[in-house]
Amino acid sequence: MTITQLKYVLSVAEYQNFTIAAEHSFVTQPTLSMQIQKLEDELDIKIFNRSKKPIELTEVGKKIVEQAKVVVDESNRILDIVHQQKGYIGGEFKLGIIPTIMPTLLPMFLQNFTNKYPKVKLIIEELTTEEMVRKLTDGHIDAAIAATPLENEAIKEKPLYYEPFIGLIPENHRLFGNKQINADELEVEDILLLEDGHCFKDNIINLCRNHKIDNKKRFQLESGSFDTLIKLSKEGLGMTLLPYLHTLDLNDADKKHLREFTAPSPAREVSIIYHKSQLKMQLIEALKKTIDGVVRGAISFSDVKIISPLNKK
Repeated sequence: MTITQLKYVLSVAEYQNFTIAAEHSFVTQPTLSMQIQKLEDELDIKIFNRSKKPIELTEVGKKIVEQAKVVVDESNRILDIVHQQKGYIGGEFKLGIIPTIMPTLLPMFLQNFTNKYPKVKLIIEELTTEEMVRKLTDGHIDAAIAATPLENEAIKEKPLYYEPFIGLIPENHRLFGNKQINADELEVEDILLLEDGHCFKDNIINLCRNHKIDNKKRFQLESGSFDTLIKLSKEGLGMTLLPYLHTLDLNDADKKHLREFTAPSPAREVSIIYHKSQLKMQLIEALKKTIDGVVRGAISFSDVKIISPLNKK
């Protein structure tokens, strides 16, 4: 039994197809199939039911896959231990970032990080929270930046900053004349929201739900980007809520429509998240330190009320 064979098993279990698994493992399909067959012969069991389409794990195969994940994780830890002992910060580092954080945070730290750690090959992917949790669990990314808490036992979280919500209110809106707004005044049906799949939408629903539970099904308009929401709001179609960092680049005319919340301001917690196996921690800590350094000057709020991104029905 070899680590390579176990990796092949995990790949087939994930993709349920020998050919696709071989492509992702960078070997030929006959090589991958032969190694898995050798493992099955050695153990005198069948890991996969090949008669099913797509391929399925046998009952014993399911147990083997769970243990194989542990073994492969621990084998990866050996190289990780060596890198940490040598103080080496380099190699490939795959990072996921949710769409509502990517455009504002990434430009703030990317160049700083790449300049400071030139031996790191940073591979960044825009992912929904659901996608990044799955990819962290499967070992396809090393860390991610997301709104937390996620309450997932397999995922560890380290908060980076707390980002308040800011109201963008058109002149024809009932709250436009207010210097500040209060969550009690919000009515979900006249808030322009991001479309399903964005955790910031769930933040807003959770912020308003205690006051307007019955309005949950009355959303009239949803969009895929904050820029679209801003344009629609300026047309008088409703107010919207933005993350604080997204308001910094608005022009002076648009900033006249911004309204902060009364303290404690509702905010989202933004964290770097990673698998509980804690691989590549030296890279994760380097990234956190870099982000801490650049964000501290732009956003420093303490009197906030954290709104969960979890969709609690």
